[in-house]
Amino acid sequence: MDWIQELTQKESLCCSLTAFLDQHGFSGLEKALQIYTNTQAEYICKTKASVTRIKMDDIYYLEIQTHTITIHTEHAAYQKYGSLADELKFLAPYGFMKCRQNCLVSLGKIHSICDDTIILANQFQLHMSQRYAPKVLAAFARYHISQ
Repeated sequence: MDWIQELTQKESLCCSLTAFLDQHGFSGLEKALQIYTNTQAEYICKTKASVTRIKMDDIYYLEIQTHTITIHTEHAAYQKYGSLADELKFLAPYGFMKCRQNCLVSLGKIHSICDDTIILANQFQLHMSQRYAPKVLAAFARYHISQ
């Protein structure tokens, strides 16, 4: 609880926090903390020959073909061996979900959805299968309402 005493001694921070809480409430503070946590989180892409740290916020989507997972980011594509089920378990708390059998997409990187096409923030288009479409549409709506 020392941090509470320290917070009350820093007047500008205390005023900023009070103003934020007045405007957005505690649920807004929780959302802001979650967004900050997500932007700081890192994904580790490990292969036999290398280890790469990737900002979670940079990942657009992941695809798998015969146990080779390709991670598509803002800057590059990385490959590793694994299963999409394991990746989904790790990435779901960060807003990733299946959009088709062999693909996970970041809800935060979706710009829009039209019919069975997901348009990402970088204008790349992903096909969404009929099986996953209702779940993706509902999650996309919830995600952007809560932001």
